[in-house]
Amino acid sequence: MYLKDQTLYASSLELLPDKKLLISTINAHSHNLAQKDPLFAEALQNSDVLLPDGIGIVGAVRLLMGVRLQKIAGADLFCYEMNRLNRTGGRCFFLGSSESTLRKIREKAAKEYPNIQLHTYSPPYKPEFSEEDNKVMIAAVNEMEPNVLFIGMTAPKQEKWAYQAINNSQLIIHNCHVCCIGAVFDFYAGTVTRAPRWMIKLGLEWFYRLVKEPRRMWRRYLIGNTKFIYYVMKEKWQRSGVPGKNRHSYT
Repeated sequence: MYLKDQTLYASSLELLPDKKLLISTINAHSHNLAQKDPLFAEALQNSDVLLPDGIGIVGAVRLLMGVRLQKIAGADLFCYEMNRLNRTGGRCFFLGSSESTLRKIREKAAKEYPNIQLHTYSPPYKPEFSEEDNKVMIAAVNEMEPNVLFIGMTAPKQEKWAYQAINNSQLIIHNCHVCCIGAVFDFYAGTVTRAPRWMIKLGLEWFYRLVKEPRRMWRRYLIGNTKFIYYVMKEKWQRSGVPGKNRHSYT
């Protein structure tokens, strides 16, 4: 199971403001994708902070390691970073999504976070970016030198893009938090409705999304969650016969 080699963030969000960080999230779906996508797995493993964004991950870690984690969603990370930047008058860049969604983000953020200098860029909608596409996006980010870079291209595209851009020293970012937060762009813009708080607390956010978008989400949650449970139980069985296998590190 992929979790056996990764350090998960187990405390409340108190991230060092003056440090370059690649911040990713992991849930059952992204865990499953990482099983067959070596670059995605590498990007997750080499993230400076990996947040447990999903009740499945929280439950798996408790079952396998006996450790209680706090679920920290991409939306939680977004609120934390935006509030921090608003207090300090920081700079923020949104990379991803459509121009119409980004326009709504700019308009809403101008009212709710007036002290933030905010830039956006909508990349072309295609499975893979060309070299020229990457140059334009990277140049836009480098020109602003943001304190926080939000990337919303959906997993695993966003994590792989961020990891490669940082690893190849293309992004010139000092003391910047690079946050791969996917659907949060739509949540904040209001183009997609997030589950009510009571459902989130009960670990039913996945069920809400399934009910709202059954045609798009049924495979991810019904088949994907079953596959994730298989991976967890397989790892549990393997660990039961290997001394010291349940050791794990957290920050």
